[in-house]
Amino acid sequence: MENTQAEFGAPKQENKKVVAGIFAILLGVLGVHKFYLGYTKEGVIQLILGLLCGIGGLIGLIEGIIYLTKTDEEFYETYQVGRKPWF
Repeated sequence: MENTQAEFGAPKQENKKVVAGIFAILLGVLGVHKFYLGYTKEGVIQLILGLLCGIGGLIGLIEGIIYLTKTDEEFYETYQVGRKPWF
């Protein structure tokens, strides 16, 4: 019998994959997806890159596609639990 977090009363953390992916594609130049995932330092770096030379938008587009093509479990483990800030 498999036990889930909910059975033990621990709150299940929300998977932020879809929202982060959409933010990355649409607002990647501003680093909004980084701030949403809690990566403040990386969000500031991406914002500066986006405003100075526009490369932040390309990074956001690539990351958005990566986020949305991962399974929910892969995204959660990689970016929310593992805290991988870039690609």
